[in-house]
Amino acid sequence: MLLKPLSALVASLACSYAMADACQVSTRSASERIPSPENESCYEYRNMPAGSIDWSCSNESKDMLHTEKRKVQRCDSGHFGQCSARLTQASLADHSAGSDRASSGIGQVPENARLITYYYSAADKAQVRQDCENGGGSWQDSP
Repeated sequence: MLLKPLSALVASLACSYAMADACQVSTRSASERIPSPENESCYEYRNMPAGSIDWSCSNESKDMLHTEKRKVQRCDSGHFGQCSARLTQASLADHSAGSDRASSGIGQVPENARLITYYYSAADKAQVRQDCENGGGSWQDSP
């Protein structure tokens, strides 16, 4: 009798850790005259507790860019490249702020936590790669 409730508890805990958290991002310019360097992307956190991505994956609108975010179970395949960077306090709030520089202060993220961003379409693919590398990330082209 005790086995059924215990197995249900174990299964629910396993599910919460097995489910990946990712955020699908669509960015478009509010004006045709302003190009957007990133159109479709998806990011995920690695080596972080489940639910860590919830706050950063809320919808926002930044001046001349319209950004829509939605939480997904995992990022899709079909990306042209990916950027991997150390997850910092700054990138927890803004996924485009990834860095290999260590963060300081209270509430440090784990040393091995990573921000992985997959890019599906972009107005300027070379610029997306350059932004990744200039921000301390490492770029990988998809095969």
